[in-house]
Amino acid sequence: MSGYFDGFGHQIGIGTNPAIIVVDYIKGFTDPDSPLGSEYSSELLATKKLLREARSNRIPVLFTTVSYDAPELDGGYFVKKVPALEVLRSTSSYTEVDSRLEWDERKEVLVVKKFASAFFGTNLHSLLTSMKIDTLIVVGCTTSGCVRATVVDGLQYGYRVTVPMECVGDRSSKAHEANLYDMNQKYADVRSLDTVLSELNRM
Repeated sequence: MSGYFDGFGHQIGIGTNPAIIVVDYIKGFTDPDSPLGSEYSSELLATKKLLREARSNRIPVLFTTVSYDAPELDGGYFVKKVPALEVLRSTSSYTEVDSRLEWDERKEVLVVKKFASAFFGTNLHSLLTSMKIDTLIVVGCTTSGCVRATVVDGLQYGYRVTVPMECVGDRSSKAHEANLYDMNQKYADVRSLDTVLSELNRM
C-alpha cells in the first residue's frame, strides 16, 4: 500500500524488539453463530503462521479479550452502543481465545479489556515497557474497530506499529479496506504477511 498523498504513508519499519498483539481473536468474534461473530478462518490461519514464527524465535505474543462482569456497569456506553457485547460476560466461553491459535496461558499474557483499544484501562503499556518492546505487530479483529484503536494508541504511546494485512479481518469488506488504507497513511506500516515474516527472519 503506497502513499497516495505526498507527505503521508512513509514506512517506519520494524525495530529491534518486536511483540505480537493478538486483538480479540476470541470465540465471541470468531464464531459465526455469535451475535458479534464473523468468518475469520483465513485470517486465523495466517495469524497462526505468524505466531509459529514468533514463538520459534521467542518473540513475545500477547492476546486480548473483552470480558464484562456486569455489562450495564463496567461496559459503559460502549455496551449501550453495541448491545451485542453483553454476550461477553466473564462466565461465557465467548471470551475465550480461539483454540486455533493455541494460546499457552503459562507463557503468553492475556490482557482483559472493556473497550476497543488494548491500551485503554489495561496494563498493556506497562507490560511492553518492562519487556523493552519497541515495535507492535498487530493482528486480530476487527480492522475498523479494536485493531484500529490499538494501532492508533500504539503509535501514540511511542511504538513502531506494523499490521500484516492477511492477519486482520472485519465484518465489512469496505470498512476493512478503508481502514487498512487509512492506517497505512497515518499510523502503521500495513504490509503483506510474507514481508513481515521476511523481516522477522532477518532479525
